[in-house]
Amino acid sequence: MPDQSPPSPTPELFSWEFAANPYPAYAWLREHAPVHRTKLPSGVDAWLVTRYADARRTLADNRLSKNPAHHDEGAHAKGRTGIPGERQADLMTHLLNIDPPDHTRLRRLVSKAFTPRRVAEFAPRVQELTDDLIDRFTANGSGTADLIHDFAFPLPIHAICDLLGVPREDQDDFRDWAGMMIRHGGGPRGGVARSVKKMRGYLAELIHRKREALSAEPAPGEDLISGLIRASDHGEHLTENEAAAMAFILLFAGFETTVNLIGNGTYALLTHPGERERLQRALAAGDRGLLETGVEELLRYDGPVELATWRFATEPVVIGGQRVETGDPVLVVLAAADRDPERFDGPDTLDLARRDNQHLGYGHGIHYCLGAPLARLEGQTALATLLTRLPDLKLAADPDDLRWRGGLIMRGLRTLPVEYSPPPTGQG
Repeated sequence: MPDQSPPSPTPELFSWEFAANPYPAYAWLREHAPVHRTKLPSGVDAWLVTRYADARRTLADNRLSKNPAHHDEGAHAKGRTGIPGERQADLMTHLLNIDPPDHTRLRRLVSKAFTPRRVAEFAPRVQELTDDLIDRFTANGSGTADLIHDFAFPLPIHAICDLLGVPREDQDDFRDWAGMMIRHGGGPRGGVARSVKKMRGYLAELIHRKREALSAEPAPGEDLISGLIRASDHGEHLTENEAAAMAFILLFAGFETTVNLIGNGTYALLTHPGERERLQRALAAGDRGLLETGVEELLRYDGPVELATWRFATEPVVIGGQRVETGDPVLVVLAAADRDPERFDGPDTLDLARRDNQHLGYGHGIHYCLGAPLARLEGQTALATLLTRLPDLKLAADPDDLRWRGGLIMRGLRTLPVEYSPPPTGQG
């Protein structure tokens, strides 16, 4: 006779224990409540989509808008959805908040300035930044470091600032603002909104200066903000507000995801020594193939973006058999979809050589992450250089003692203490 007992109670979501390891709870939701309505810590009621097939369809469904106007304007204005302070700072017109045709126009304009070729040309600078940061934290000879504070955080912030064209002398200010923005609930009340406002003021001034100094023809390796100013489509230019919002979201979305990719990826390798040694052997043999598939697997296994950004139903929609009403917020749980056993063999196993790996870590559809090539470059460079230069790197804390940052969308460690043998003098 089949078991008639009800499923176990819905697991608690968004607690500190859940943040440390959300995957058992997501497995329960995939099985028992794949499209689940819940109250978020902000007080907003939203639907969580957890199965891969539903997630992929939802990410590409044009009945789900990115524009918060389709939800509750008051909720967004109070920072309960979206990025705190972005409305007050007049930074709403970016790719994460708009739909076609404006999204199509802006993305096409930005894509002209943010190309894979530009990213490839940037590779030597990423390597230089990576080596410089390792040089700095190994210089004290202690053999210890916090890989988040000393490495994973400064690398992408300096890289995206260089790419955008933020002068080197101003980048420490950006680092401070960015640090406040990723603390989420861990900083002073209102700190995120204040940092957003400061960044907005700075970007407006920088865009104005660059517009005044813009040459008639682009110089080789022109920075991204100058490219945004120059970019046009049938004579239609980005407004200064649009350029500021675009620079802001490229910075905001382009650094925290990479902080978490490097942090989560390094942590996964340190806690899976067999896979880590496999990658080190491949790198020592000059084979980067495992590095490329490995970074994709790290994105799938414990990626930097736990939930895709907000979507709002513009009409009644059925997702996974569940009716979602007009105006309802929908959050696709990428971390759950990317461990769906219906899509991935052995989804809870880290396999750096995994080939069939169409993960959703960078989204899907028209909102697929524009900065994915840069994030991949930074992730591959950071991990390969760490494992090559510090071959005996090991975790210097009990995994149970590590803390994960609070926040709805991103998944990342607050700290990652490590130990290593200091390199010989003169070798970094």
